[in-house]
Amino acid sequence: MSEISILLLFAAAFGASALGGVLGMASGIFIVPILTLFFGLEIRIAIAASIVSVIACSCASAAPFLKAGLTNIRLAIVLETATAMGALTGVFFIGLIPESYLYGLFAVILAVSARQMLARRREKTITSEPDPRSWAALLRLDSDFPDKTPGRSIAYQVGHVPLGLILMYGAGLLSALLGIGSGVLKIPAMDAALRLPIKVSSATSNFMIGVTASASAVAYFISGDIDVDIAAPVALGSVLGAFAGARLLLRIPAERLRLFFVLVLSLLAIQMLMSSVGIELPGGLS
Repeated sequence: MSEISILLLFAAAFGASALGGVLGMASGIFIVPILTLFFGLEIRIAIAASIVSVIACSCASAAPFLKAGLTNIRLAIVLETATAMGALTGVFFIGLIPESYLYGLFAVILAVSARQMLARRREKTITSEPDPRSWAALLRLDSDFPDKTPGRSIAYQVGHVPLGLILMYGAGLLSALLGIGSGVLKIPAMDAALRLPIKVSSATSNFMIGVTASASAVAYFISGDIDVDIAAPVALGSVLGAFAGARLLLRIPAERLRLFFVLVLSLLAIQMLMSSVGIELPGGLS
């Protein structure tokens, strides 16, 4: 691989990870389409490289979110048990699904996620008393976070924890197959089922994605799909990009963040749907 290609991979990973860091989805959801559509790589090689970048992104972006008080650590631990189990289940299906189906599945996930996020555009502050018999109350998952935009601390309650666990299992299952770190499903699940504020969802998802990706990274390594020449510049760019994205998230208003999330997911869904039916973009940098 030429030096120019390595620099382009680094730059693409930096931009994708900065965007992913803002949205709480690491870089996998963006790097897979970039590597396949613009660099002409096979989807399994792209997925393997993105898995490495997902782990790197989680490590780079977790610290700023924890310092800012946005990450719900107790909730992350509870949800990660279901997500990790789903990822381990997905490992058994790696290599059994045709590439065209993977592209199509990716497009459907992106489209559904965009629709769910758009449906809940206005966040409301919880004022009612929590149910002491709920899972959230028993596990002490309710919390608050300092929102710098209005300059006050905002309390929130975690709802429908059992449904959230089911959705997290599915997110982990698909993350192993698609190499997307499962953030693309975690964010809508936390938003729609658990009713979390968008910034808390993004920060908590960033905290979780590295663990989920690690559960499936070993399988890609054993199968020989991790190309060091590709994964190395992608991982380095991802670390720096994720750190920059975490800083941006702390400054972006929640409503703009949500609309930006929907726009990006919609564009990526169209691109991956085109690939699933055999419509390729011109060019390639492999």
